[in-house]
Amino acid sequence: MKEEKKKEQKKKMLRDWLIFAGMVVVAAVLIYLYPSKQEPVISASFDYLSEMIFILPAVMVLMGLFSVYIPKDTVVKYFGKASGIKGFFLAILFGTLPTGPLYVAFPMASTMIKKGARISNIVMFLSAWACIKIPQEMVELQFLGPEFMLARLFLTIIFVGLMGLVIEWIIDKTGGEED
Repeated sequence: MKEEKKKEQKKKMLRDWLIFAGMVVVAAVLIYLYPSKQEPVISASFDYLSEMIFILPAVMVLMGLFSVYIPKDTVVKYFGKASGIKGFFLAILFGTLPTGPLYVAFPMASTMIKKGARISNIVMFLSAWACIKIPQEMVELQFLGPEFMLARLFLTIIFVGLMGLVIEWIIDKTGGEED
């Protein structure tokens, strides 16, 4: 059984490296075809890489702490299949609290899935992280007014919830497995 798991991990790692290599080749070809875009592309890539180098180590430490100190039972209780509407609102709440780029949320979402969180709650968590931030809501309120902010917030929560349920249904129907 361990041998099968190791082989599968090697396949996934090879797949990831092939995707990365393909992206590098595509980027190199595009830079070659459009030399005027070389400077902005390299500059943006360097900025993004620098940001990742500084943020990801802290994220990995936090993920290690989360993996060790948050028991599976707790995740299942608050974000699992039986969490119901409570899980829905907790996922949205926890998605609105942190600041930082969305890619920071993906390792946490992966760990939550491995610990038994419901797919729809993970979709809601990631979507809330992406588009419902408390500081963002305050700026939106100031510049666009309360009617706009409340309408957008209400519709975002409704459609994020629907999207989460649909994605969960699709994954359940197709028998998809989380990586």
